[in-house]
Amino acid sequence: MPHRRPGRAGVHGRSRVTDAGVVLSDGAVADAEAMEALGRRLARLLRAGDLLVLTGPLGAGKTTLTRGIGEGLQVRGQVASPTFVLARTHPSASGVPLVHVDAYRLGGAAELDDLDLDFDGSVVVVEWGAGLLDGVAASWLDVVIERPTGAGGAVPGADVGRAPDASDDPDAGDPDASLDEPRRVTITAHGPRWAGVTLPSS
Repeated sequence: MPHRRPGRAGVHGRSRVTDAGVVLSDGAVADAEAMEALGRRLARLLRAGDLLVLTGPLGAGKTTLTRGIGEGLQVRGQVASPTFVLARTHPSASGVPLVHVDAYRLGGAAELDDLDLDFDGSVVVVEWGAGLLDGVAASWLDVVIERPTGAGGAVPGADVGRAPDASDDPDAGDPDASLDEPRRVTITAHGPRWAGVTLPSS
């Protein structure tokens, strides 16, 4: 599933078809609380077999969004960035577990495959997963989170989905701990699973 940055779309809750999929949502998310609320809204759509690919720079809010998804799915255990263990499975009240993957340190698709994830029986959220999941699923959600940088709040497109390098330090606590600037979040649906599906507005 090649990652493409979708075009701008309308307000949350409406979908718009583009050549790269159906944009379910495209807009600003004010802070960490709003990011978790967006995750809870997303969770209302999710079921076993669903795959979400999260893209964005360090500190963009990927783990915060996943925490909201976990709350919405009523998972057990704290949802935190699985940087060292690479993947964590959280059982849920519904019986459908949330598998949270941090592909930051993976060298490629083969290493992700080695994790032997249960894509069919779980909701799988993969941070830093763009380009690693080709052919894994016929349907998936791309979630792109853009983080403003600099005094002007501009978001350089090159930073969205930029591969991590040695200068990044994801180990200094939760990289999403302080969401003090609005983020732009674009959710694009791909495949037949998402045909006709819209994101709840609240």
